[in-house]
Amino acid sequence: MRFFVLPILFLARFVALAADAPGVEVDQTRLARLRAAKMPAFDHALQFDNPRADAILSALEIFPPDNAWNIPVDAWPVAPNSAEMIAAIGGNKPLRYNPDMGFVLVPPTQAKVNVRLTAYDGESDKGPFPVPDNAIIEGWPAYFKRDAASRSLTLEDVQRGKPTLDADRHGIVVDPVNRKLYEFYRLTKTDSGWTAEQASVFDLASNKLRPDGWTSSDAAGLPIFPAVVRFDELQRGKIEHALRVTFKNTRRAYVYPATHFASRKTDPVLPRMGERFRLRKDFDTSKFSPEVRTILEALKRYGMLNADNGIDWAISVAPDERIPIFHDELRKIKGSDFEVVTPPPGYIPPR
Repeated sequence: MRFFVLPILFLARFVALAADAPGVEVDQTRLARLRAAKMPAFDHALQFDNPRADAILSALEIFPPDNAWNIPVDAWPVAPNSAEMIAAIGGNKPLRYNPDMGFVLVPPTQAKVNVRLTAYDGESDKGPFPVPDNAIIEGWPAYFKRDAASRSLTLEDVQRGKPTLDADRHGIVVDPVNRKLYEFYRLTKTDSGWTAEQASVFDLASNKLRPDGWTSSDAAGLPIFPAVVRFDELQRGKIEHALRVTFKNTRRAYVYPATHFASRKTDPVLPRMGERFRLRKDFDTSKFSPEVRTILEALKRYGMLNADNGIDWAISVAPDERIPIFHDELRKIKGSDFEVVTPPPGYIPPR
């Protein structure tokens, strides 16, 4: 009993302190749900797209209550150059989504293996890492299974680089019991073991960022997993975190919580890595499907963070075959329906 009570008392005090900080509104509904949830036990690596994984994910607290991904920003002020930035990106361009970022859940007993790091070894965390044999590669399974040209591929085919090694091939491994996140860029299985161009480890119980100036598997130095739209969230009808978004043209600058830029361009109307966008409060979501309405309401309350260079106005959704295809619906939302927001005066990022 002593082990249980002390963390709860500490959390209550922490939440009270965090709520007093300018610009930080702790989502009490989210906290109450997580406190009431009980994480199911599991003893082997689980792919993300099944009811057992849903139950684990629903009970997992991803970062502290005052973390940048978790705080509502619906009351944050609009940035002075919001209109210019939206226009520079493309106000007439549609909101899109990529069914890209899948992941695997591993138990605390998962064996750790060496991953040979290459291109960004100097900005990588060191292993060994709990990468299981069934580690998921970006896009698996929905992206591949819905495309006639790739639906015959197996998971091992994709792990080994099919149909191409030139893709980003993000790999994400989550240890929910220890609240550890392992993310890899271009994760690939070879006859001699796993390789990756970059590896990042995040403590999901901490607000600690990557070292200043360091990348992650995303150009901004941000984690991917906390930003992905998941099936369990759409089924619950509520997403309680900011989303991930990409843009083709970004600025040679970054803003909290990002730690890295990936551009030579200095035009101040281009978005920085970590720039936060919010769907306008007056945007009518009532005519959309329940799933899309859930996403849009999250974009009003939590917004989305610029995380990487890529397709303009593209958010990340888990490649879960249970999630309906909603490209046509999202394309009804345009860039001009968003605004850039900035922290209020006195906001102090948690560290």
